[in-house]
Amino acid sequence: MCIFCKIINHEIPSAVVYEDQDVLAILDISQVTKGHTLVMPKKHVRNILEADDETAEACIRTAKMLAKRIVERTGAAGVNVLTNCGEAAGQTVEHLHFHIIPRYSSNDAITIEFNPSEKQDLEAVCALLKED
Repeated sequence: MCIFCKIINHEIPSAVVYEDQDVLAILDISQVTKGHTLVMPKKHVRNILEADDETAEACIRTAKMLAKRIVERTGAAGVNVLTNCGEAAGQTVEHLHFHIIPRYSSNDAITIEFNPSEKQDLEAVCALLKED
């Protein structure tokens, strides 16, 4: 059983911020910033690509509600809401979860950078991604 499933089943203690029949939200044990929260479905799915729509929607609704609450109550200047999908993207626990990371300044302990890559043929990429 995965570590998040054990947390969901209350076999491992955690700081529960929110819980309903579908979702559990806990404070991340490694607080990147004050209020760093993880939102996870109670149903075990590996990542967003494998989640059914209802599971993904329950997580997104909860993440939105909690992100707003966290910003309001902590005085954060902003928030990052993200999920990592696959090892190459930094996923370390194979159970879908969303990070809510309050941001207090650009000098927080987290860095998300968008660096330029090689020039892309946007028309070709768009054609690849569009429905047939």
